[in-house]
Amino acid sequence: MTFNTQRRNLMKALPAAGLSIGLPAAAATAPDPWLQAQAIVDHVSRPRKFRKQDFNITAYGAKTCKLTKVKAWVSHEDQEELGTPAAGSHDNYAAIKTAIKACHEAGGGRVVIPAGDWFVAGPIVLLSNVNVHLNKGAHVYFSHNPADYAKYGDIDCGKHGKLTISRWQSNDCLNYSPMVYAYGQDNIALTGDDWTAILDGQGGVPFNDVGDCWWTWKGKQKTINSIGQGTTPNFKAGKMSENTVNPLNVESLSIIAPALTEAERLLIQGEGDKWRWDAQYLPALSEAGVPLSKRIFGIGHYLRAPMIQLIGCTNVLLQGYRVQNTPFWQHHPVHCRNLVIRNVEMHSHGPNSDGFDPEACDHVLVEGCTFDTGDDCIAIKAGKDLDTQYGPSQNIVIQNCIMHSGHGGVTLGSEMAGGIQNVYAQKLVFENANWKTNPLNTAIRMKTNLNRGGYLRNFYVRDCTVPNGVQISPSFYASLPGSPIQSKTVATAAGAIVTFDCDYTPISDNVRTRPPMVDNIQISNIKAGNVTKDGKTASCFQAIVILGPVASDYNGPGPMPPVFPVTNVSISDCDFGTPVNTAAPWFLYNVKNLTLKNVTIGDKVHNTTLSV
Repeated sequence: MTFNTQRRNLMKALPAAGLSIGLPAAAATAPDPWLQAQAIVDHVSRPRKFRKQDFNITAYGAKTCKLTKVKAWVSHEDQEELGTPAAGSHDNYAAIKTAIKACHEAGGGRVVIPAGDWFVAGPIVLLSNVNVHLNKGAHVYFSHNPADYAKYGDIDCGKHGKLTISRWQSNDCLNYSPMVYAYGQDNIALTGDDWTAILDGQGGVPFNDVGDCWWTWKGKQKTINSIGQGTTPNFKAGKMSENTVNPLNVESLSIIAPALTEAERLLIQGEGDKWRWDAQYLPALSEAGVPLSKRIFGIGHYLRAPMIQLIGCTNVLLQGYRVQNTPFWQHHPVHCRNLVIRNVEMHSHGPNSDGFDPEACDHVLVEGCTFDTGDDCIAIKAGKDLDTQYGPSQNIVIQNCIMHSGHGGVTLGSEMAGGIQNVYAQKLVFENANWKTNPLNTAIRMKTNLNRGGYLRNFYVRDCTVPNGVQISPSFYASLPGSPIQSKTVATAAGAIVTFDCDYTPISDNVRTRPPMVDNIQISNIKAGNVTKDGKTASCFQAIVILGPVASDYNGPGPMPPVFPVTNVSISDCDFGTPVNTAAPWFLYNVKNLTLKNVTIGDKVHNTTLSV
């Protein structure tokens, strides 16, 4: 295997090069934190500048394609006839790559994808000082064949393909390339004229004779009582997936991490062999300290790559296009600085189709975007297990956006081991347009547990509406044996407008040794409306669910570290509509100093401070 250590070292060198301009956490605790939010907006909104020269991809051999109809999945449960490039369509991978290279070597400019249908069987890799721009009516269809994303990576992993340095659910790995990728670049942009400029991942288009697609690789669903997402497209028990034992994964960590003590190995592997599922195996490699060069996935494995992933980049603009039907997360910037995503429509109802997941990023603005997703609309991340080398996500402003379907509207976690701080969300509409069939699970959400750990501090939300409420029935995660939180009793997966879950799906993680800390949350002026469904008129199942860390989940050596409650949460001047569960409008566990001031739930106004 050929491994380019120079590129990997670049990632580690970014902070030392002075490219991080993070503000201290204390700055966000000033009397008016929204002044700090405006300073972040002002800083990142400085216009990106590119040379005034266009590089049209047709000058480098690009050709449009004809479409044919195919029956494809458009969500967890639904299929439709979609257009897809006809067999034998011209592959524009090389033309786009050559155009980007020519633009970069000329000192920068704009690579233009004109109106038309374009087939691309490989990644679009962005380079410094290049703006890849889609004209009005440009529709890029990325190949739906996973093998096409194991052909062009920098790292030759033999039978697993030529792979790319990536992150999958916040763990470093060598994997299939994202469909749009950048690594260590500066001053880059991906833009479109409007939402007829489309990047299409074709995540639900079958790639084999039995009808499997990217989304099939999700495997078995875990959420109890999910609505509109109860199945996985074309998945049946016995098929290979990320949640199936993969015989390519070693039978014991002692083979790949011989320095582990027996106690450490047993803790990481847990009981049985589910740790050999690809989705569990990668976190196990992180916990065991296995280096990136040995975390080889790609061909023979089932970890779907993000649609758009940018690693270690600075001065990034994502603007004015639509992304749809993505194999996995739609946008996943990692360790980026000065990033703006503006006026982008994100539409993908497949498994794990998060809209925008900034991870260990500093100075980020999300503005004017519309989210219609199969998972969290926005999910702020910060590393998982031992992969926390890039530090926290911080100094993030989210404003003037619309959220439709999804698990959480604005979500923090669950992968947040490096910490999250100084996040500001304002003037959002949690529209929940698909409330009848595929509702928004919760509007404001935080999720972590004793594995993901980390901290959340200085989170501010104001001036948001939830006109069609959220899911009005509860959804759950299973609890560990002996937990004081019994399974199917707390609506942490769906059903509350505000959800803070420090016991997120605990049975998924073998190592549970890092208690999270949550402090200084301020939420104000949230207005929710009711809907009528199944004979019930309501805005939610419960208005507020705050499940603090559960100490009994700890399974590491003694002494156990302190397990702190969720502290200093202030909710003021809110109207949460009418919950279904009027007898218990909120659920609290391990919470200290939750202050409700002028909070209307149903026909009652609450002014109180609670500690449970």
